[in-house]
Amino acid sequence: MNYIHYAFELEPVQPACDILMAELGERGFESFVERPDGLDAYIQEELDQPDILNDLMALAIPDLQHRVERVLVQQINWNAEWEKQFDPVVVDNYCLLRAPFHAPQPQWPCEIVMQPKMAFGTGHHATTYLMIRLLMSLDLKDKRVIDMGCGTSVLAIFAKKHGAGKTIAIDIDDWATENSKEHIEANGCNDIEIILGGAEVLKGMEADVFIANINRNILLADMAAYAPCIPVGGTLLLSGFYEADVPAIVAEAEQYQFKLIKQETKDGWMALHLTKAQ
Repeated sequence: MNYIHYAFELEPVQPACDILMAELGERGFESFVERPDGLDAYIQEELDQPDILNDLMALAIPDLQHRVERVLVQQINWNAEWEKQFDPVVVDNYCLLRAPFHAPQPQWPCEIVMQPKMAFGTGHHATTYLMIRLLMSLDLKDKRVIDMGCGTSVLAIFAKKHGAGKTIAIDIDDWATENSKEHIEANGCNDIEIILGGAEVLKGMEADVFIANINRNILLADMAAYAPCIPVGGTLLLSGFYEADVPAIVAEAEQYQFKLIKQETKDGWMALHLTKAQ
């Protein structure tokens, strides 16, 4: 299978790089490699279109300088590409996220094995790191968990490894749900249920801990669908947005009786812990 490689040079690199990955992922790009000066993005040749880069918000950021090069590449060895630049991630001296080609490190209490097929969900992105930190602060024993926009399902896997009861991982992208199946099996968490779909599949579901690491616009649009799933006293964990977005996110959540308990930040990204009040 042939791929198209788009090489983006960005100045400044952030936040354009993170926004660009999210946008390109929605357009069919399936693998990303971050560079100090930008981003390499890959899409199957048959999915590439002449207008695929049109109207990208990331490239319209004021004062951003960018250049793009498009190259046809053949038969990429993804494992070899990722092994060149993928390092294990340790969250708060507790949780190790590593690839299968890394040796186990038993000194860490928790270990999750992730096949790094794309940047989001391997723990390298700040929002994944932050959400794991928030989950670490919770008692997950026998809790019902929903991981909305699960990506690689790393957060659902963490919850299950820490005693969660019924755990559901949901994503609108069929590539993500297939990737999740691999990771769930690799980590011995086969009782996690995977569902392909968006907020419409939540009707009738319940969760003591509801996780949504997506983006600002989706969180604002779908809060009304999240709220009925969470009982009074239940927990809502949100990430995928910047500090400037926090007031809008909190205001929307407050309409559904959620109260902000804690917020975490890393590299300009934010994560919120909210609880549903009476």
